[in-house]
Amino acid sequence: MRLLARLFAAILLLIGLGLALGGAWLAALGGSPYYLLVGLAYMAAAFLAWRGRAAALWLMAAIMAATLAWALWEAGLDYWALFPRLMAPLALTGLGLAFLPSLVRTGARKAAYAGAGACGIAFAALFAFAFVPHGAIMPAAGAAYPASSGSNGPDNWTSYGKTTEGLRYTAYTQINRENISKLRPAWTFRTGDSGPGIDQNTPLQIGDTLYTCSRNNRIAAIDGDSGKPRWTFDPQARSPIWQRCRSLAYFHDDASAADAPCVDRIIATTIDARLFALDARTGARCPGFGQDGMVALSQGMGPIKPGYYFQTSGPLVARNLIIIGGWVVDNQEVGEPSGVIRAFDVRSGELAWAWDLGNPAITKLPPPGQTYTRGTPNMWTTAAYDDRLGLIYLPLGNATPDYYGVGRAPWADAYNATLVALDVATGRERWKFQTVHHDIWDYDLPAQPALIDVADGRGGKVPALLLSTKRGQLFLLNRATGAPLAEVAEKPVTQVGAAPGERLSPTQPYSVGMPVIGAMRLSEKRAWGMTMFDQLACRISFRQHRYDGDFTPIGLRKALEQPSNVGGLNWGSLSVDVATNRVFMNDIRTPASYRLVPRADYPAYSKKVPSDGTGHGPSPQAGTPYGMGTTLWMSGLGVPCVQPPFGTITAIDLDSRRIAWQVPAGTAEELGPLGLKLGLPMPIGMPTYAGTSVTAGGLLFFAGSQDFYLRAYDTATGRELWKHPLPVGSSATPMTYISPRTGRQYVVVSVGGAAHSEAVGDYVIVSFQGFVNRREPKHESSCGLLPAIISKVCESA
Repeated sequence: MRLLARLFAAILLLIGLGLALGGAWLAALGGSPYYLLVGLAYMAAAFLAWRGRAAALWLMAAIMAATLAWALWEAGLDYWALFPRLMAPLALTGLGLAFLPSLVRTGARKAAYAGAGACGIAFAALFAFAFVPHGAIMPAAGAAYPASSGSNGPDNWTSYGKTTEGLRYTAYTQINRENISKLRPAWTFRTGDSGPGIDQNTPLQIGDTLYTCSRNNRIAAIDGDSGKPRWTFDPQARSPIWQRCRSLAYFHDDASAADAPCVDRIIATTIDARLFALDARTGARCPGFGQDGMVALSQGMGPIKPGYYFQTSGPLVARNLIIIGGWVVDNQEVGEPSGVIRAFDVRSGELAWAWDLGNPAITKLPPPGQTYTRGTPNMWTTAAYDDRLGLIYLPLGNATPDYYGVGRAPWADAYNATLVALDVATGRERWKFQTVHHDIWDYDLPAQPALIDVADGRGGKVPALLLSTKRGQLFLLNRATGAPLAEVAEKPVTQVGAAPGERLSPTQPYSVGMPVIGAMRLSEKRAWGMTMFDQLACRISFRQHRYDGDFTPIGLRKALEQPSNVGGLNWGSLSVDVATNRVFMNDIRTPASYRLVPRADYPAYSKKVPSDGTGHGPSPQAGTPYGMGTTLWMSGLGVPCVQPPFGTITAIDLDSRRIAWQVPAGTAEELGPLGLKLGLPMPIGMPTYAGTSVTAGGLLFFAGSQDFYLRAYDTATGRELWKHPLPVGSSATPMTYISPRTGRQYVVVSVGGAAHSEAVGDYVIVSFQGFVNRREPKHESSCGLLPAIISKVCESA
């Protein structure tokens, strides 16, 4: 015991020294003096114990008492705020009171051992509470939530958002709150595309067939009941970066005979900028569409470097037109390819119209020798469409480089981070609404808007549009006119810290009439870590950054961006329970550290700072005086420097325009410090990807957390009702359908890997209501295709 006690005293001395040095640094930066004081106190306790002084025990107890008081003063009763403040001090105090009495002559040993036991119990209890959700917003007591009435007749899922309205809602009630616990796997289809990239596909469903695309655009038609492929098509698409396919599109030709080729068409774009029309029955290229069923989307664009322009999100079919935007690689150089929006005839592939916001006089192909205006804001996400109004809704991004606005053309500032409504017949602009002025934060509009109807206060309905943003702001607009239906206010924002010559908008638009999701203001107190040591490092890091709240601009000194360029709310979009007027969303809460780098310093900087493959890292911004770098704000242990949750799922009541409930999204089961997988299912709420889908059965399906599960939540309360393990993580939005052959409801999710995870796959996994019609024979292909752990569940079902 004496040997262990001396070893502990030596370790305590080193811990105290580290805390004192780090605490002195933090205090010198204007931060909390606690770490300096407690570091000195630990050093004193170690010295006293080594000298055999009983005062060491009293000092350890006093440090713990003072730490508890300080933690409650700084953090209140917020569990995740208390976790790093108390866990390590409890452990140190408990070990100290257990070991150090062997070094001192005192009659207080029994009291010391009792104190050690109390610290151990407190440590265990505090750790146990890590496995209970915290920070949730629960429904108000007695809150009304009307029961949904649904229909279990077969329907089709024809677009990424089920329809072009982007609601991700089905009226099915066959799978519901009461029987969801019996949901079991039915079959798995493997695409055979193992990368590079991540599968993010939401399949389409037409009749008894699913249509799915892989990360490198391999398309498969799959029997919806057995999982057997009916046909496959490989366009041999290649891209050096950002390989993914989020969805396809579908067109039924009412003007053709029922047995004519391509009466039903699957429309696909590729990661090397091509557009295909395929016969939905056979997978053959549609004759008469472009050249052998393909249109080159490079036409009129001018020079395109590999990986600088292509499509990742699904195309939009509106009437007889295919609406195409495109992803333009971020922050490489000025004058990158155009963000032109084009409409192609769905039968012939002929260009019907073009909208070039930099030169509206170009309405189809550019004149000979010219190109569409280069460097315009682009639409990399999914558009929405209202057939009654004849309007297409385009969520636009920025002119690149995103983070440097000096010398931008007037049209770039007029349309960055702007929702634009175009006339479907002509492609001409009808209205626009801007969410960020002079955007130098990469606050692209990332998601398809949801087209909903809201009460007008006079007993009628107003055609509305709900737009989600990376800022966590939700803008509710009249979709006929673009006028706000929930109050939008221009608020002043910081005007300091930008690069020389940069201008900043004095105000920015805030949707004050709607809830804000995950856009909390940062502070040193909110800097977080898994332990008091990396929390200290994050607090020092906070003090080393510029941060003036929302819209802190990028400049030559590193600054914090909150929300970061990944959100807030990202490309997964919203889902809407039409029957109850409730909207659901998932968010990300990981701020970023960013800075501009003078051109002469950029080569050395780019070698030191690696890219993480998700849009973070160094970027050259060629043609400007600066390169730039952005990284997620993380501790040395690889944990975000902000307090959990790092991601949530939220329900908003559209009638009251208030949050109905909010719960942490997922657990840390697949993650841990320093990249270690600890297997601890703490419901800490992880950054989320993709989106949700909702049914009239009272279920919200989601798979885009960073643990490996498909989950179902109760739409009334947010309570997790069911989860099923997946072979790897998922970055895709689930969908559901009812087979017209068997009448069975299925739930589908593409499982290709979670964000920031090295575990990737090529699965399209389908679950079904396993207790329906049990005497029906199992399909031979079902269980054998599943990973072993799921296969056992499948066989038992």
